[in-house]
Amino acid sequence: MRFPLLFGACCASLLTAQAADAPKSATPPAEPTYLTPETAGPDFLLQGEYGGDKLGADVIALGKDTFRLVLHKGGLPGAGWDGSAKTEVEGKRNGEGVSFAGAIKAELKDGTLSGQTADGEGFVLKRVVRHSPTEGAQPPIGAVILFDGSNADAWKGGHLDERKLLAAGTVSKQAFQDFTLHLEFLLPFKPLGRGQGRANSGVYVQNRYEVQVLDSFGLAGLDNECGGVYKNSAPKVNLCFPPLQWQTYDMEFTAAKFDAAGKKTANAILTVKHNGVVVQDRLELKGATPGGGFKTEVPAPGPFQLQGHGNPVFYRNIWVVERK
Repeated sequence: MRFPLLFGACCASLLTAQAADAPKSATPPAEPTYLTPETAGPDFLLQGEYGGDKLGADVIALGKDTFRLVLHKGGLPGAGWDGSAKTEVEGKRNGEGVSFAGAIKAELKDGTLSGQTADGEGFVLKRVVRHSPTEGAQPPIGAVILFDGSNADAWKGGHLDERKLLAAGTVSKQAFQDFTLHLEFLLPFKPLGRGQGRANSGVYVQNRYEVQVLDSFGLAGLDNECGGVYKNSAPKVNLCFPPLQWQTYDMEFTAAKFDAAGKKTANAILTVKHNGVVVQDRLELKGATPGGGFKTEVPAPGPFQLQGHGNPVFYRNIWVVERK
């Protein structure tokens, strides 16, 4: 089952209309936030991933006709990148395209990025739109369906938008111990947002351990960026797709073990695949991460929290297979 990438413009139109009608005050206006590709503007059409022969590039829209180019030797992250140092250069809109100048000189136009590397080698890269291999994954027989788009009954205070997507800022009614989890998430496009202000959310396992959700497309890949376990472990590779593309988390979790006196005898273990690539491999969780509903570890199971952090992040296709 595949889900459409593009949506109607109703939500973003409402959001931008509200901003336009807001009374003037000393408070700075909110950063523009776009929920659909159709309303995201011309910079969004230039942002994205570009690939070619043994080279990959991220083009990040930073607002006000400015962009950043991040070049990866070998290919895109998770698809050939050799792990070597990335080269970054700033760019400005040039008519219908973008000109980059610095260690790399490049031009972006009509879906093609061409230029020279810092070593003087020429390149021509084409825009690509990747999909996670687990996007639209169907729940196996016996799975617990937490969200299939029909209602938010499995979530405390769960809210569906007009597209039947589950909004961040809710906790599952059911608690879990050892399990496999699948979920899909959509990040808004906030070109003027920076750092933790750019589509921040998080998936809390047992409401204790946070796997970060953030628009960290093209960033360094830190523990507080997408695929990281907050205050614990950075992702092995930054697999964050550009905003307004569906992304997936697939997790394997084994809860912490306790003896009869309630003393912990083994740490919880977590494996995370982000867009089909392992970014956390049997990571031992030594304690609860900040911000969760449960501040300590106990033998009892816990629910999932989809953290609400002031950003319109949405989820779909959430199911769990429990391990007894």
